[in-house]
Order: sequence, then C-alpha cells, then structure tokens
Amino acid sequence: MSAKRDYYEVLGVSKDATKEQINKVYKKLAVKWHPDKNQNNKEEAEKKFTEITKAYSVLYNDEKRSA
Repeated sequence: MSAKRDYYEVLGVSKDATKEQINKVYKKLAVKWHPDKNQNNKEEAEKKFTEITKAYSVLYNDEKRSA
C-alpha cells in the first residue's frame, strides 16, 4: 500500500497558497478528472477525483490545514 500523499503535491500548490489559489486549482483539476468527463478511463478518474477532493477539503479548511 502506498504512503499518504502530500495534499499540496496532489493539488500542485505551494504550502503558502491562498484559499483562492487552492480553490482555482481544485476547480480546474475537478473538471479535468471528473468521472463523467473520463468515460474511457473511469476507474482512474474516480481515484484521482476522490484524491483531489480530499486534498481540497483538508487544505481549504484552516483547522484541518494547520494539523
């Protein structure tokens, strides 16, 4: 099993990224990897989309981000 990935790496943002930057990158990646947009590679898209969404939920929340 692979180790937990760095959420900053998942979204491709720096550790001092603002909420606005995180939101912008998340929206772009969510559209790119949404399973409905990737019918030919749905399984990988679902994994990526889930990973991106989890990273966003942690980094966008100040309390979770500081932990």
